[in-house]
Amino acid sequence: MGRLFGTDGIRGIANADLAPELVFQVGRAAGVILGAGGAPFFVGHDTRISGPMLEAALASGLCSVGVNVDLGGILPTPGVAFLTRLRGAACGVVISASHNPVEDNGIKFFAGDGFKLPDDVEARIETLVERRDLARPAGTAVGTIRRVPQPDEPYLDHVAALSDGSLAGMRVVVDCAFGAAVYAAPRLWERLGARVTPLHAEPDGTRINVNCGSTHLAPLQEAVRAHAADVGFAHDGDADRVLAVDERGDVVDGDALMGICALDRQRRGALPGNVVVATVMSNLGLEQALAAASIRLERTRVGDRYVLERMREIDATVGGEQSGHVIFLEHATTGDGLVTAVQVANVMLRSGRRLSELSAAIPRLPQVLLNVRVRERDGASASPELAAAVSAAEARLASRGRILVRPSGTEPLIRVMVEAERQEEAERVAAEVADLIARWFGAPA
Repeated sequence: MGRLFGTDGIRGIANADLAPELVFQVGRAAGVILGAGGAPFFVGHDTRISGPMLEAALASGLCSVGVNVDLGGILPTPGVAFLTRLRGAACGVVISASHNPVEDNGIKFFAGDGFKLPDDVEARIETLVERRDLARPAGTAVGTIRRVPQPDEPYLDHVAALSDGSLAGMRVVVDCAFGAAVYAAPRLWERLGARVTPLHAEPDGTRINVNCGSTHLAPLQEAVRAHAADVGFAHDGDADRVLAVDERGDVVDGDALMGICALDRQRRGALPGNVVVATVMSNLGLEQALAAASIRLERTRVGDRYVLERMREIDATVGGEQSGHVIFLEHATTGDGLVTAVQVANVMLRSGRRLSELSAAIPRLPQVLLNVRVRERDGASASPELAAAVSAAEARLASRGRILVRPSGTEPLIRVMVEAERQEEAERVAAEVADLIARWFGAPA
């Protein structure tokens, strides 16, 4: 067996790479490692069609080693993290593949404190997955399964309480991506008094992320213009991310959302250390805008877990990724699309400014991101030939931009990102490097 856990849990094609038999064994292993204290596991999932199948396998595995299971049903990933801590669960589990295609699914664990499991705990679970000598209690020692009624109410109470006031009169469009936000997001904005227009808000597990949500913003842009809305928010499949659309229909990405909130907090003396944590993918324009306000941008490798680790190390309260995975550490233990959207609405309320005005303070250098499908991502990324090509591109860009080439954490892809002062130069350099990767390491068509 190869390594199961990637940068964000276990992912694969449901009923193939991520078969119920494997999920059953993962449940048994996790139950042995994390379930010794007697508290139940709390499990939620997104809407994808394979979710209930994998939920049943996971719950069966946990029960087979004597662990009780509370099922929360369709919930945002950050909702599971919050409720895990609130309910005193031994562990929280999310069955979701986030923004990935419909056929994928995944398993992500949260410790009892609501934070993702450390690498060493994931490694311990992996070591037990293939063991066939784990305990099999019988009789009354077998674990039980309980479905929790209205599990999302405390989570919605928590998020709604973060609002600075009523949003009466504000027109909001929210794209739920047919995913985990289909119930929570529209109800949140209704609670806050906004006039809400939901998009893709049915629990259709066959269409999750398909031409909608944070990976396909065109429907949201059209709806914001059509309804003359003040703002639009788009979630991904598990609702730990959000991107925004301003009143003109223009996209406001995760970098801009972080920048808007950080600048607001800094002006109010509410940004500890005057620091924001982002990844190497965040645009140079964000760094420049923050520096002009005497805010330091601390960069990490790609992955929200690395952002969170660094935030906790330096006591930062704002961090995230360009993709819209933003963490407000005093309010959430992981990225939370609903929390982020409320924070942005708060800045709009406090400032009395439109989102287009707020986002104008965060310039964006032209950036090109290309994905190249490869036979084997780790081998390609470690290639000396590729390193030489990247060095040559860096020399050409000099101080006018930057290039980043890295393997995807979840798919057999090499990602090429180039920033430059001019769009044409960024496109040309990215295309040249991507073409080399495709010729040297590309997967067969």
